Amino acid sequence: MKLIHQVAAGALGLTLAVSALANETDDAMRKLATESGCFACHSIESSDTGPNGVKPVGPAWREVAAQYAGKPGAQDFLTRIVLEGSSPYASHWQGKVSGLSMPPNAVAITEGNARMLVSWILSLKK
Repeated sequence: MKLIHQVAAGALGLTLAVSALANETDDAMRKLATESGCFACHSIESSDTGPNGVKPVGPAWREVAAQYAGKPGAQDFLTRIVLEGSSPYASHWQGKVSGLSMPPNAVAITEGNARMLVSWILSLKK
C-alpha cells in the first residue's frame, strides 16, 4: 500500500511539474508573440479581440493548429509564411478572416524564434 501511495505522489508531482513547464512555455510564447507584433493581426482564440478591442484580421492560432494538424511539413511551411509572408491570391483563409495575406515578418522575428512560435501554435488544441 505504501508503494501505491509513493507512486501516486510521484505521478502527481510529475503532472504538476509538466503543467508548470507548460505554463512557462505559454507565457514565454505569448511574450514573444507580443514583442514581435503578432497580436496586431492574430489571437489565440477566435473569440478574442486584439489590443485595440477589434477582432484580429488574421486567423486565430487554435484555428491554424486545427487546419495544419497532422500535416507533414506544416512547421516548415508556416515558419516560411511568418518570415516571408503569404500570397493574397492563394490564401485558404479567404472568406474566413478579414485579412487577405500575411505580410513578411523577418524584420520583427528571427527564424529560430519564428520556428519556436510556430511549433507552440501547432501544439494548441481547439
